[in-house]
Amino acid sequence: MDQTAMLSSVGDWVSGVEVGFVSADGVARYGPLGRWWGEPFEQASPVRSFVGFKGQKNFTGEYWAATSRSPVGYESWVERDAAMALDFDPVVVALASQPFRLAWSDGDRDREHTPDYFARLVDGTGVVVDVRPEDLVDEATAEVFAFTAKVCEAVGWQFRQVGDLDQPYRVNLRWLARYRHLRCQSEPVAERLREVFAEPLPLFAGAELVGDRLAVLPVLYHLLWRHELAADLSASPLGADTVVGLSIRGRS
Repeated sequence: MDQTAMLSSVGDWVSGVEVGFVSADGVARYGPLGRWWGEPFEQASPVRSFVGFKGQKNFTGEYWAATSRSPVGYESWVERDAAMALDFDPVVVALASQPFRLAWSDGDRDREHTPDYFARLVDGTGVVVDVRPEDLVDEATAEVFAFTAKVCEAVGWQFRQVGDLDQPYRVNLRWLARYRHLRCQSEPVAERLREVFAEPLPLFAGAELVGDRLAVLPVLYHLLWRHELAADLSASPLGADTVVGLSIRGRS
């Protein structure tokens, strides 16, 4: 479907939506969504800065995304966890924070909204993510999210509103993220781990079959991050008795 057909597929109101962003070459651009929706927003620079100041209640910073090998900004721990979850998702190949600003008129006033993240998936489609726990979504915010979801539908993107990650998945994800960097990869050790965990085993027992546990575990956690090994991350915190096995990806 071409841009014109896609935009008209959900209504003429989309033609009034403008988008502002800083492209991969560092140039600020602004114009109709119909012109710019095909841009690689996963490479865009943030449209606003992540300000930190003494006494603020939220925490800002940068998370290094293994998928895009670039820093991704966040304005709270909840946003950082959301970025981490996107980075961990095997179908996400790149992501960016504060990727663009949407602007439109609702008839009574001019509105604008900057989503928190844009992720590019392995199939080439995009995902727009707004991070806000459900109990903090008031009526005005819900309206903005609903409008953004319609915009995403118009151009073939997904829209997700996410909040706090469930425990213990959050704990496990934060732990595995420590080992996301390629420096934790050692192919000889990784190959042996794939052989050992071809049949599910307790985490520590399998690691000790490969070699010194302290040397093996970083590689094991890296393979869990890369989804080459698999474990139930939602049941309980990772530990010695966590059952680990070779994933479908690891068998391919």
